[in-house]
Amino acid sequence: MKNIASRRLAGVCAFPFAALVSALVAGCGAGDDVEEVLPQLAAATGAPLATCAGLPGKFSFANTTLASAVPQAEGTLTVGGTPVGAHCLVKGEMFRRTGPLDGKSYAIGFEMRMPDAWNGRFFYQANGGTDGAIGTATGGVNGGAGLTHALKMGFAVISSDAGHTSAQNFSFGIDPQARLDYGYQAAAKLTPMAKSLIASAYGKGPDRSYFGGCSNGGRHTFVAATRLPAEYDGYLAGSPGYRLPLASIANMFGAKQYATVATNPADLNTAFTVAERTTVTKAVLAKCDALDGATDGLVQDVAACQKAFDFNRDVPTCTGARDGSCLSAAQKTAIAPIFSGATDSKGTNFYASFPFDAGLAASGVAQWEFSESVNRNALSTSHVWGTPPPDPATFVPATYALNTPIDTMLASIVATTTTYTEAGMSFMVPVQATRLSTLKNRGAKMMVYHGVSDPIFSLNDTTAWYEGVGRDTGNAAGFLRYYQVPGMGHCSGGPGTDQFDMLTPLVNWVEKGQVPDAVVATARGAGNAGGVNTELPVDWSPGRTRPLCPFPLIARYRSGDPESAGSFACKA
Repeated sequence: MKNIASRRLAGVCAFPFAALVSALVAGCGAGDDVEEVLPQLAAATGAPLATCAGLPGKFSFANTTLASAVPQAEGTLTVGGTPVGAHCLVKGEMFRRTGPLDGKSYAIGFEMRMPDAWNGRFFYQANGGTDGAIGTATGGVNGGAGLTHALKMGFAVISSDAGHTSAQNFSFGIDPQARLDYGYQAAAKLTPMAKSLIASAYGKGPDRSYFGGCSNGGRHTFVAATRLPAEYDGYLAGSPGYRLPLASIANMFGAKQYATVATNPADLNTAFTVAERTTVTKAVLAKCDALDGATDGLVQDVAACQKAFDFNRDVPTCTGARDGSCLSAAQKTAIAPIFSGATDSKGTNFYASFPFDAGLAASGVAQWEFSESVNRNALSTSHVWGTPPPDPATFVPATYALNTPIDTMLASIVATTTTYTEAGMSFMVPVQATRLSTLKNRGAKMMVYHGVSDPIFSLNDTTAWYEGVGRDTGNAAGFLRYYQVPGMGHCSGGPGTDQFDMLTPLVNWVEKGQVPDAVVATARGAGNAGGVNTELPVDWSPGRTRPLCPFPLIARYRSGDPESAGSFACKA
């Protein structure tokens, strides 16, 4: 069935991205629309759970073993203090094998939760980090904690370890197949099995299928959108590290920079203390906070801020000893390249720049910049997508991060051998990431969100991807919405409104043709069922709300209560 899909961005004409920019400059009539014939997918219809405990004896699928299927009474599982309805919990694995190089046992472990009252939909929960653990299959991919999740909404949800266990992190990179399963093959193997399992449990397969996650889960989502464009109808990606190997090396580029000014070589926190990061944050807000019409501790106009704020000019330079109120000239020299974008030995940028925002003093920044850079990212770069991987028994992460040349790291993630026939950048990065015409033309939809203060995956990288989709598909707005979340760090946290539901509008867009515009986001202040965000400024209302606007629109203050989303409008 074909319907006319109308694309309006909050009262602004909707065009392919380049044309949209021109239209915003030239102006357009309030009633103007650009229309395109796009497929409209039908809504899902639910069914009651027909069987649970009998599934291990009934269900058969190649290379798959069900270990258990156990009915779960309402309230057996709670999320954010809220009981989850009755459902069937299935645990199993696919492709059990022994690694030929390390002799270790591997399998793609999974759990699937299927509600008694099913809405006819399937949700693939893509997990974060380097996987290795089967997260509780609730489909909780919305911002913050404690809001709605796919299982609560009636979806059947699958979660997996992507082909290895947490005990095997990061040494699973020794095994070539485990690398590929983690990169992209686990999702391709699990998808048809999960749909078949649903059919066995309900007597019918899912009418609509959705895929989502944040961080590496966002990368998984981008990979699925390019490698599995016919399998899912909706994709929800948060803070997508879709160029994860490059982001990891950029993180270690930053560690090298910090090491040059750290007062304690064993502690990179001493290179850029929380007091100094707070000083920079105050300088950013002094230049940028009011650009959106409200002085409220949030920078909505991200692009204008980068033009208004100058790191060297606007941050005080120490004339004496460092005391937290200024940065030394050496600090500015070391830190500025981290924001302008990591470079190789020739001075060529290999990863995106990072925007200045209000969340620089948040704890997540310290975690990624000063800790993970010399631990997790050193291990993942070298072991998981570097070729050849080093010997885990003698590897020292901090030594690798601080002493290995950037060019050597970059060469390792594109290298192959007769054993490791697919390079890290091949199995980790989406295939032709911006070419989503297949997804678009079959009526599927995609929503993406990213914290402006994300310290590990750059907002600017995702913005460049969105603009590329517009160029390559002729029109991104017809099937894709991208939301920047001011103040928010990596997936959640930071001084921002980090709690929101994008799954509901995604479903309504896919199945009802209701094009999403602003999404209301809430701060996690006192009394929040999902846990309090301790990094909220004390002068904020605990329940502050803001509209998250589809890019390139931003939230501008109109009038009224500055703590309420209703006082802001999405404008160019």
